Amino acid sequence: MRYEKPQTVAEAARLLSAEKGLSRILAGGTDVLVQMKSGLIEPDLIVDIKALPGLRSIVAEAGGFRVGAAVAGAQLAEDRDLKKAWPGVVEAANLIGSTQVQGRCTMAGNLCNASPAADSVPALVAAGATVRIAGPGAARDVAVETIPAGPGKTTLKKGEFVTSIFLPARPARSADAYLRFIPRSEMDIAVAAAAVNLTLDAEGRVTAARVALGAVAPTVLLVEAAAAALIGSKLEEAALEKLSAACSAAAKPIDDKRGSVAYRKDVVGVLAKRAARIAYTRAGGKQ
Repeated sequence: MRYEKPQTVAEAARLLSAEKGLSRILAGGTDVLVQMKSGLIEPDLIVDIKALPGLRSIVAEAGGFRVGAAVAGAQLAEDRDLKKAWPGVVEAANLIGSTQVQGRCTMAGNLCNASPAADSVPALVAAGATVRIAGPGAARDVAVETIPAGPGKTTLKKGEFVTSIFLPARPARSADAYLRFIPRSEMDIAVAAAAVNLTLDAEGRVTAARVALGAVAPTVLLVEAAAAALIGSKLEEAALEKLSAACSAAAKPIDDKRGSVAYRKDVVGVLAKRAARIAYTRAGGKQ
């Protein structure tokens, strides 16, 4: 196995493109190192991207925030401006692993590991976040939800890797929230998860919404029908019931020892309702 620590994005892309065997990116390492130690993968090349310019920074941009691909969860939690603007995203990222893991794990790694139960991904999708991808060609920006292709698989092409995540500017009276259900109180992966992002008008009526679900399909789900159920409402119970029903209908979970299909469908609807209430209150709505 070769270990490389490039100093430029172009060099990293060249290394990844030229490698004929299995290559892996090292940002935080909380997934890839565990997989290596467990014998699940044996990379021919490890490309450490932590030294690349800007990849460990959170920078204000166009009213929003650009989060470098090597920014750890602990760093997200310490950024007051980011936490104020996107509390649901930061809370979701801070659910990954333990306190020790938070010092290393990254949202970009959580995304590119492509687990259906990744905590930060539904929150990023609900936020309308985009990722910047570097590679052999020109850099490109794509929606977060287009990256996962299935469990452990992404749509990234050979030589490509994520350099940053962009969280857009927030309209006034907007907020988000993320909730998951786990069998244990800590250190577990989601059986079902829901993220909700809302914008309200001056009267407290929802004018825009995004709803994303995790752990109930091979990839994160952006549920437009669930968002439509909230728009125009003040989160009355009838709207919340429509939201819940839309989420349950969209879910396509597996049946395993951690939860049945019916259970996951029911729970994800409940989580979406609760997350919507939290986001609504954070945005200034009165219930």
